[in-house]
Amino acid sequence: MNKQQRPAPAQPQSEATSVIDFDDNTHLTELFGEFDRNLAQIEERLGVTLSSRGNRVSVSGPADAAETAKAVLRALYGRLRNGLTVNAGDVDGAVRMAESQTDGASASGDLAGVIRTRKRVISPRSPRQAEYVARLRDSELVFASGPAGTGKTYLAVAVAVEMLQQGAVDRLILSRPAVEAGERIGFLPGDMRDKIDPYLRPLYDALHDMQPGDQVVKGMANGDIEVAPLGFMRGRTLSNAFVILDEAQNTTPMQMKMFLTRLGENSRMAVCGDLTQVDLPMGSRSGLQDAFDVLGNVEGVSFVRFGERDVVRHRLVTRMVQAYNASEEQKRLAAIKRRKPAGDDAD
Repeated sequence: MNKQQRPAPAQPQSEATSVIDFDDNTHLTELFGEFDRNLAQIEERLGVTLSSRGNRVSVSGPADAAETAKAVLRALYGRLRNGLTVNAGDVDGAVRMAESQTDGASASGDLAGVIRTRKRVISPRSPRQAEYVARLRDSELVFASGPAGTGKTYLAVAVAVEMLQQGAVDRLILSRPAVEAGERIGFLPGDMRDKIDPYLRPLYDALHDMQPGDQVVKGMANGDIEVAPLGFMRGRTLSNAFVILDEAQNTTPMQMKMFLTRLGENSRMAVCGDLTQVDLPMGSRSGLQDAFDVLGNVEGVSFVRFGERDVVRHRLVTRMVQAYNASEEQKRLAAIKRRKPAGDDAD
């Protein structure tokens, strides 16, 4: 009797040790981080061992992981050589880029995707973010969907502020639908601005991250920067402007159509939202989902879909997003099973 053949056990990946030499010692303190914390972060993420001596770093571990670690170190060193800083988020971003084999940017510290504002220099921290920044710069209308923490609105505001500074547009217009996120907050005191400001606070926060406070106030006073609820867009034609719609999943199809048709000459639009967090009344169709379905094949419209791997906030946020997605998938499969007629599983 022939014995059943069993698949050969997976061979353990070979260990490798190599070194990287850096020619400028002045950057190494910041590259390694205080108490070598950047090196420790790379070790934890990739399962390698890094040891530094002088201007040389020794990398030991599984061959693929060791090559990835070397690409990360080169990318971070390239940032420092180009006058940028390195923090924990930059280390995570470099690891994410290197793991996705985007070696054109990661290995050289390429500045093509860097966004420069008066207050901050922002770099994409995932391949999808790099694609998004490129689309924001090149396309007239960009839709971005994905979970919280993927940088959809933040990067759009950054590119818009950069273009405003460069004179590529004359105005920056930020908008949001005034929809309560699962709460009933009731009557709000004050004038119209006092009533709508709580809904628009995340947009103000992003603006203040990019520009000094006095410049934000000045820009809003002279009309260069406008933050307004979606309802205020009706009847307008927005020319020479960068227009951003945040929380777009909470628009109706009619509101979305109204907003998109405001696009004027020499303007750009970015529409951002998370289709897993729709706060519309039960049974209402999201205008963002409707736009994805209707405009998917329209020339000149770009779509960027972020996933849980693109979450660039605290690592715990990534794990929570993964847990929620897994839970939703289990519920979906359970609902399908409940709807399945009895006897379908029979042979």
